[in-house]
Amino acid sequence: MDLETMDLKTIDVTENGAVLQARMRRDGGKNVADEALLDDLADVLAHLRTRTDLRVLILSGEESEFCLGGDRRELESLVAADPTGQAVLRASEKARQVCEALEAADVATIAAVRGPAVGAGVALALYCDLRVGTADSTFRMPELGLGLPTAWGGALSRLIAEVGAPRIREMVLTCDVVDAQQALEWALLHRVAADSEELDRIVDRWARTIARRSPAALRGTKTLMRAYGTPARSGDLTGLDGYLLATALTARQAEVRRR
Repeated sequence: MDLETMDLKTIDVTENGAVLQARMRRDGGKNVADEALLDDLADVLAHLRTRTDLRVLILSGEESEFCLGGDRRELESLVAADPTGQAVLRASEKARQVCEALEAADVATIAAVRGPAVGAGVALALYCDLRVGTADSTFRMPELGLGLPTAWGGALSRLIAEVGAPRIREMVLTCDVVDAQQALEWALLHRVAADSEELDRIVDRWARTIARRSPAALRGTKTLMRAYGTPARSGDLTGLDGYLLATALTARQAEVRRR
C-alpha cells in the first residue's frame, strides 16, 4: 500500500528521507483513539513493514493534545447496538493489534507528546521506543475512575515493563495527572522540552542520528531489545483486555437500564 493511495482520515503522513512522520489530528474534534484512528494507524504500520528504506517513525498529535484516550461514546454505542459485547471485542482486538505492530516495528519509533496523553494516548506513547514531551505535557490513566478496567491494547503490560509496577499502580489506582517533570523521573518520558520548538529540535536530532544507522543493524538491535525487554509471556493476560472491557461496559449498560 502506497502512502499516496492511503485513504487516511485521522492521520497526516509526511516522509523525509528515511523518516516517516504520522500526526494524529481531528478537524474540529478531539484527538481520540476511536476505530477510525486505529484503522489508519494499522495502515501506516502495515506500510512500514513494506519499506526497507525507512529507519524512523515519529508519532505526534495536535499542538494542544497528543491523544485524549479511547472514545467512550463510541464504545457505549457499540454495546448498545450489540449487548453481547462482540463489537467491543472486535474494537479491542484492533487496539491490541495496533499496539503489537507498533512494538514490533523494525524502525525506531519516537513519540512527540504535546499536551495531554490520556488512557489509550498513554499506551500509544509508551509503545514507542523514545518519548519526548513539552513542559505542559501530561499523562493520565482515568479508566478506573470511569468504572472501567485498564484494558486497552495490552497497555498495562507495556506500562509495567517500561515504568515499573509500583509507579503504574499509583497512576492507575489514583487516576492522578502525571506532569512532565514527574513523567521524566518515572521514564514515561526520556526528555522534556521547554516548548514545541525545542521538542521539534530534539525529535529532529534523534531522527537524523538514527536515520544514518545500518538498516540491518537497526532491525537486529530492535529484535534484541524486544527479546530482552519483554517479560515471560506465560502469564501474559493482554488477550483478555477485550473481554474485561466488554464485561464492564455491558454490566454498566445493564445497571443504567435498571434505574
